[in-house]
Amino acid sequence: MKTDFTIGSANFKNRVLVASGTFGYGDETKELVDVAGLGGIVTKSLSWKPRDGNPPRRITETPSGMLNSIGLANIGVHAFIEKKLPYLRTLDTTIVVNIAASSVEEYCDVLRLLDDQEGVDAYEINVSCPNVKEGGLNFGTDCSKTAEITSKLRPLTKKPLLMKLTPNVTHVSEFAKAVESEGADGISLINTLIGMAVDIRTRKPKLSTVTGGLSGPAIKPIALAKVYEAVQAVDIPVIGMGGIVSAEDAIEFLLVGASAVQVGTANFIDPTTGVHVAQGIEEYCRKSGISDVGELVGALDAKVEFSVLQSWL
Repeated sequence: MKTDFTIGSANFKNRVLVASGTFGYGDETKELVDVAGLGGIVTKSLSWKPRDGNPPRRITETPSGMLNSIGLANIGVHAFIEKKLPYLRTLDTTIVVNIAASSVEEYCDVLRLLDDQEGVDAYEINVSCPNVKEGGLNFGTDCSKTAEITSKLRPLTKKPLLMKLTPNVTHVSEFAKAVESEGADGISLINTLIGMAVDIRTRKPKLSTVTGGLSGPAIKPIALAKVYEAVQAVDIPVIGMGGIVSAEDAIEFLLVGASAVQVGTANFIDPTTGVHVAQGIEEYCRKSGISDVGELVGALDAKVEFSVLQSWL
């Protein structure tokens, strides 16, 4: 069965990756997961200097989901190259490095430094984190700024450039078209939704930053709709994510047009989820007589019978 796909120069052995911020830098789970069963690993976000992130409390559970306000805590790009990249080079899977920054210049500096290193197959540019004061949604909800970041990064590398967009906008298709026009090779969608939780005993927010990013199964219907919207607007691949915990969830994203998926919050429950999702997709295809997983991409039958439509009116 054909399971692989490509974006630019990067080849992915299957269509299931693990999402940034949910799988560390790949070495944290080496005793638990055979990453050769994954299409790729998207690393934890990297900035130029190390970031401590937000003060605790910065994670809380919600019904069918999780709120986080980590604040892009990371070891910085220099420590990543020295301490993490050598191990990532040994893995039999594709490595996508996620970059987050507080300025356009910082995005460029981090990418330039990484582009001189072996072992990095593609970049995912995070312009959509709702949990930082500088950058984050200031970039991700400004279409012109998102386009500018893409245009400045594009000449700096020949490797695939994936722009990670926020769902916290009215029309994500406008942002998708903007990054496509500036040379992005693909889009990652969605990042977390802005959410909040309150402790009624203390009458205080459960997160130190009051609001945070909502992820998990609760956001899947929104994620599907945003991915579908973006797919209709652009010709470049869209990698879908948001609440995927099973092969069935992933197949929904493929059907609405996602070329691949990322498993995120489910990794905190079971870090082998991504591998199981990839296996489940293959099993579904075998049972359905499908020889190429790519046949699922965009295979949604979205036509509504007129008689059914009349019954709704």
